[in-house]
Amino acid sequence: MIKEPCLKRLLLIVILLTLVFSSHNVLGARIKDLIDIKGIRSNQLIGYGLVVGLDGTGDKSGTEFTVQSLANMMSQMGVYVDKKKLKVKNVAAVIITAQMPPFARIGSRIDITVSSVGDAQSLAGGTLLLTPLHGVDGKVYAIAQGAIALGGIGAGGQSGTSITKNHLQTARVPGGATVECEIPVELDGKERLTLSLLNPDFTTAMRISNTINSFVGLKVAKAVDSGTLRLLIPSEMQMSVARYIADIETLQVTPDTVAKIVVNEKTGTVVIGENVRISTVAISHGNMSITVKEHEKVSQPGILSRGETVTVKDTDIQIEEENSEVILLPKSTTIGELVRALNAIGVTPRDMISIFQSIKAAGALQAELEIT
Repeated sequence: MIKEPCLKRLLLIVILLTLVFSSHNVLGARIKDLIDIKGIRSNQLIGYGLVVGLDGTGDKSGTEFTVQSLANMMSQMGVYVDKKKLKVKNVAAVIITAQMPPFARIGSRIDITVSSVGDAQSLAGGTLLLTPLHGVDGKVYAIAQGAIALGGIGAGGQSGTSITKNHLQTARVPGGATVECEIPVELDGKERLTLSLLNPDFTTAMRISNTINSFVGLKVAKAVDSGTLRLLIPSEMQMSVARYIADIETLQVTPDTVAKIVVNEKTGTVVIGENVRISTVAISHGNMSITVKEHEKVSQPGILSRGETVTVKDTDIQIEEENSEVILLPKSTTIGELVRALNAIGVTPRDMISIFQSIKAAGALQAELEIT
């Protein structure tokens, strides 16, 4: 009979072995995460509308387009007013943007983003009035309307002091628009599809092509260039294209990437790619600090002299230089060895930027150096 401590150890070993062996299956990425299908994409929508019901935080009276929009809306409802007498402190002009997903049907709900275009202080508590959302072709594809809920809050006093949390002039409304017009996309009956790689790469394109051909058993996929694949649809699947795509997009492919180092000088962030290699190079790093201190001393004359007591400045200059260490990196050094070597000489992320630039200038960095 196995004792409980031994049983726990055995279970732990089994779990670790399971994780190790299963990790080989998750090294790749799904094809659906690497490509887009030509003709199947989201479409941008935009509209101009009014948000009403604000608690005195709307646009100021000098905002002409808000006053004009409010007057036009009221006239369409049969109410004729003098726009010079309109007060818009409870009204704000906004721009509504949305992404209409592919295969969206009439009656589907989509998320919208409402953004103030005037000088409104906050959209909290407001209600968006009926607003048509247009596509790039000028047609109305959705209608937006509803209450706005902000994730922020703001408060202020008569002295002018105020405090805000999060952004108060922009709100995202889940399901705030209803689709009124569909964008037709027919899949059944197609004989071929065009796949576009999100990150164009010849090696990745060939791997995707080979994986699809091995799965189907026919040469149905062909890499046209680094960012495009042509996918033929077998005759027996042309009336079930959705199923054909679903089977292919779950296949695992290991994408290839270029060797690249990305550094951000503003934040000191350094991101190093996996395939970065370093040729034989020696790195020396050291810091020099110069400290200048000034002291005031009092100079007094002799007892019987006629001199005056004066204050003089005494300058003390010290130069300190840290011991510089030289690290020799052999040919084809891996990224792990490079990081360990840089950590050994105590460099900071900002120092790494200068070091990488120097290695690149010396021709020893076999990677692309991108500075943002």
